[in-house]
Amino acid sequence: MPSLLLVFFTLLILFIFIFFLFFYKKPYNRPTKTSGFSQLIHTANEHEYNPDINTKNWDLHKIRLNKFGRSQYKGLTFFISSEDRIYYLSEKGTKVYC
Repeated sequence: MPSLLLVFFTLLILFIFIFFLFFYKKPYNRPTKTSGFSQLIHTANEHEYNPDINTKNWDLHKIRLNKFGRSQYKGLTFFISSEDRIYYLSEKGTKVYC
C-alpha cells in the first residue's frame, strides 16, 4: 500500500510539472504585436537607403535614382534605362519616358 501511494504522488507531481511546462504562460518580455502604423513611419535614413519607399522629396528621388537605378516618387516607381533615360511602367506594362 505505501508503494502504491508513493507511485500516485510521483505521478501527480509529474502531471503538475507537465501542466506548468506546457500550459503556463510565462510573463517575460515578449515582442508585442504592433499594428501596421510602425511600418508606415520611416526615418530619413530608411528613405535614403530604400528606393521602394514612397517619397515626395524630389532631391531624395534624384539621389536614389542615381544610386539604385530606381526610386518611388509620388506613387510611381521610376527607373533609369541603359541610355540614362528616366522612365516608368504604365498599367499596360509599356515604358513611358519622361
